[in-house]
Amino acid sequence: MMLLLFLLSVLPADAARISDVTETSALEQAVRFFTFRDPSLRLALAGSLLLGVSCGLLGAFLVVRRMALVGDTLSHAVLPGVALGFLWNMTKDPLAIFTGACVAGLLGTMVVGWITRTTKLKEDAALGLVLAVFFGAGLVLMGMIQRLPMASKSGLDKCLFGQAAALGGGDVKLMAVTTAATILLLSVFYKEFLVASFDVAFARTIGMPVRLLHGALMMLLAAAVVVALQAVGVMLVSAMLITPAATAYLLTDRMHRMLVLSALFGLCSGAMGAFFSFLGSNLPTGPCMVLAASALFAGAFLFAPRHGLVVRWWRRRSRNLQVARENTLKAIFHVIEAGGFSREGVALEELAARRRCTVDEAQREVLALVADRLATMDKARRVVHATPEGWRKAQAMVRNHRLWELYLTNRANFRADHVHDDAEEMEHLLDEETVRLLERRLDFPERDPHGREIPKVIGGGGGER
Repeated sequence: MMLLLFLLSVLPADAARISDVTETSALEQAVRFFTFRDPSLRLALAGSLLLGVSCGLLGAFLVVRRMALVGDTLSHAVLPGVALGFLWNMTKDPLAIFTGACVAGLLGTMVVGWITRTTKLKEDAALGLVLAVFFGAGLVLMGMIQRLPMASKSGLDKCLFGQAAALGGGDVKLMAVTTAATILLLSVFYKEFLVASFDVAFARTIGMPVRLLHGALMMLLAAAVVVALQAVGVMLVSAMLITPAATAYLLTDRMHRMLVLSALFGLCSGAMGAFFSFLGSNLPTGPCMVLAASALFAGAFLFAPRHGLVVRWWRRRSRNLQVARENTLKAIFHVIEAGGFSREGVALEELAARRRCTVDEAQREVLALVADRLATMDKARRVVHATPEGWRKAQAMVRNHRLWELYLTNRANFRADHVHDDAEEMEHLLDEETVRLLERRLDFPERDPHGREIPKVIGGGGGER
């Protein structure tokens, strides 16, 4: 916040790009960036940070409401309003353009609602129609403006692809007002927006003004889109609305945390976009911001604690390895049990036969157990011995399997010859609390449906009965 106040306190600058230095090293450019001595940089950075915060906050509500396409439609629908705002007095008056764009954006959302209410078209089709019609009208008006004598000085062409370096002091102040209004309204009416976003029927039941809340959100969204046009343009503003919010959505299930994270990611995207744009002279700021936001999303997509692709793959891999180890220990128990518990060791060949795999595969499984200190192996004699901890785990797996088989036959009326496959999966999922509950409900049984003894697990595995 202190950085924003400092950046907003500087005088306006009219540079065409953030960096006007063409022959400097990347290190020198980085030093110049962090000293904030360039006026155009200060304004561009302030605008990028403000844009990131407002888009991040509003984008969170779009994502949870499944209205991502609304942001894209609204960003295109405001274009004719921008053109009409300029034609109002033939100057690039920020207030006139802001007013025209907001009116056009709200008109676009009203048309979408009107189409969905009066026809059998779904909302996505209505959004597509409004996007195309309004954007086409905006392009026609922009083409007309470009043919006017002062068109080359208008700078309206930057609304298509954005140019943060061309932000003026008035633009940044308008962005600051819009961002402050967004933060204030979302803070004051957070509970109302939250309920209306997740359960519209309940919100109506308790008397909440759902339409008014939706209209207020659309008004804030239209204002945010308009002030973002100069920095990232019509083509990319929807990305700044959705990408930071989608990143936050992958990291948390709490709305208040999602809002904070989304605003933070928007802030980081704005700062990183301004930095890389300044680092490489003449690079446009808007695309750099979108790429920075996309990089943050890619990080969350791959490494988010719960939903990350790599994390989920690692959990599946770890789970599969755990199941394989437990199955190998269970096989050791079965071989020893078949011999009447008269010995402690199991030959690799016997284990391979029990596991229905080759001796080499059985040896690899045993080596994994050895690495986890669950078994030892006499390599000369090719005999495997379970350690005390390994034996306890083997007993627990067999106990879980046989208890679940008994539960299915006694309580769910399954046939005894139809419970094995289900028990093969459940034995790895049952925790000790569930096992104790099963034992109590089955009156601490000693044998499974097939007459085999249910092992007692000593030392942390449910206690001795």
